[in-house]
Amino acid sequence: MVKTWEQLYEQQPIVLKMIENSFKKMRVAHAYLFEGNKGTGKKEVSILFAKAYFCLQQKDGFKPCNQCSNCRRIESRNHPDVHYVEPDGLSIKKAQIQALQEEFSKTGVESNKKLYIIEHADRMTTNAANSLLKFLEEPNSETVALLLTEQFHRMLDTILSRCQILSFKPLSGKAIMTSLVEEGISPSLAGLASYVTNDVEEARRLCVDEWFGQSYELVLQLYEVLNSRPIQALSLIQIQWMAHFKEKEQLDQSLSLLLLLYRDLLQIQIGDEETVVYKKNIDMLKQHALHSTSKRVSDQIEVILEAKRRLSTNMNPQLLMEQLVFKLQEGFKLV
Repeated sequence: MVKTWEQLYEQQPIVLKMIENSFKKMRVAHAYLFEGNKGTGKKEVSILFAKAYFCLQQKDGFKPCNQCSNCRRIESRNHPDVHYVEPDGLSIKKAQIQALQEEFSKTGVESNKKLYIIEHADRMTTNAANSLLKFLEEPNSETVALLLTEQFHRMLDTILSRCQILSFKPLSGKAIMTSLVEEGISPSLAGLASYVTNDVEEARRLCVDEWFGQSYELVLQLYEVLNSRPIQALSLIQIQWMAHFKEKEQLDQSLSLLLLLYRDLLQIQIGDEETVVYKKNIDMLKQHALHSTSKRVSDQIEVILEAKRRLSTNMNPQLLMEQLVFKLQEGFKLV
């Protein structure tokens, strides 16, 4: 799905405002470094930047139209003056940068403008980085470099000093959920995924992962058992829970989903139903909210948070979950 300037502005307002100012003032730098966590929109913004640079029908002096031939070719990665460099295996090799330099020594196919995007720029070998440095030291006035990285501290200081650095902030849960819903994912599933990760790509993957859907059902099952048939909770943990959440990372996600259920319960008690994520189960949660106190729910939330903290230690995961079940039934904190 092609993201518009407005949609990406909602996700990264500071970055998009700086790019907007560069175009409006006709001060586009010769090199930019987009740095930030995975899934924060660096690649999407780099494509948007390329479109804005080559667009034949710019709107407001900076927004690409997404309709002209240049915009469409950039979207399909077919524009002759936009080049992409990605790691060849584990790294970006010197030969790749040299090939890029050779390509850029030629006259532009359709204009003097040229733009290149280097993904995972921190994975350049030392020789590749030094070759790029020479490239950056003698920029063509209409050549633009976009370097993308999740670990800019691994890059040469001399390269960083020649780039305008734009930092991408982690996306909010609301921004991730909105993005997923726009792609056709159900609000309930999008809400859950956006809660357990601030990486939109990871959230998207979770939404189409059968394992994640089963996790959602299993968390609901544990919650219902704790409230209606507490004597069965331990057997559910021993037989189903530990078999499904085998890795520590998976178990941590399960605790995040469980935590969200109790957080929804608390939101209902304070009259804030709009922020409830488990909306499909809101009638059940309303009933439970009537038969519990805010103090008890807050204690249960603290119990789950403590379990998440303990998970990072060497504590046996099954023992941790068994203790958690007992404490959730009691409503007291772990000691």
